[in-house]
Amino acid sequence: AVEAGEKLGFLPGDLSQKVDPYLRPLYDALFEMLGFERVEKLMERNVIEVAPLAYMRGRTLNDAFIILDESQNTTIEQMKMFLTRIGFNSKAVITGDVTQIDLPRNMKSGLRHAIEVLSEVEEISFNFFHSEDVVRH
Repeated sequence: AVEAGEKLGFLPGDLSQKVDPYLRPLYDALFEMLGFERVEKLMERNVIEVAPLAYMRGRTLNDAFIILDESQNTTIEQMKMFLTRIGFNSKAVITGDVTQIDLPRNMKSGLRHAIEVLSEVEEISFNFFHSEDVVRH
């Protein structure tokens, strides 16, 4: 696999060990919604796949429901690469908070760019939440 930005290859361990700290919130949400055993079974059968964006290059995701989380930290190139992975009969949800961009100041967020470029496309919907929509436990 070819990385698309971040350099996970330099971290020790296998892919799972490298990305687990970044994906922990996603796993926590899956376990809370579906239960640990069900998530484990679905992952064993490849019904659910969790993968870093860095390893999406070259893939086509057909018949899939795809979630890109924390997309405010994608570069324009990474966002373009992700959007071109979406295959036939697939849907994608892209989440992000443009007030929490961690990219260097001279680098534009792929999420911001996607909003600017794609906001007039009829088949694409953007939903924006406000502070009154936030619910934390």
